[in-house]
Amino acid sequence: MGKANKKAKAPSATIAQNRKARHEYHLEEHFEAGLVLEGWEVKSMRAGKANLSEAYVLLKDGEAFLFGARMEPLNTASTHITPDPIRTRKLLLNRRELSLIYSGVQKDGYTCVPVSLYWKKGFAKCDIALAKGKQKYDKRATEKERDWNRQKQRLMRQG
Repeated sequence: MGKANKKAKAPSATIAQNRKARHEYHLEEHFEAGLVLEGWEVKSMRAGKANLSEAYVLLKDGEAFLFGARMEPLNTASTHITPDPIRTRKLLLNRRELSLIYSGVQKDGYTCVPVSLYWKKGFAKCDIALAKGKQKYDKRATEKERDWNRQKQRLMRQG
């Protein structure tokens, strides 16, 4: 016999994306980091109430922290805690990854930005990337290329 109570998979495992990061930076190398969360934060992430638009990664004392990520508490959160929506959350990375990120930020002038939050095997993960800032002309070129690709798709459908 098969499994009787099979869990229904969510249509998308992505919780939140930082679209501004893709517009503002050239994303070079990606890393997958775990998050140290409280119970109410996990519940609000499951409800889709997370936002990465103002978030950034700070490296301090050989550890990485996620600042500015907003997770709105649910009304059903416990009454004996006071939830802080923009609490600093620790990112879980191994030493090799931390040293790669640290050397990139210190020596090569990269910035470490959070790109997305998602679920993986029931755990919340954060995709962070080493990135170089785009100049204004880079942003315009990217936009022009995106518009041209859209136009090509329209022409392909018509003809």
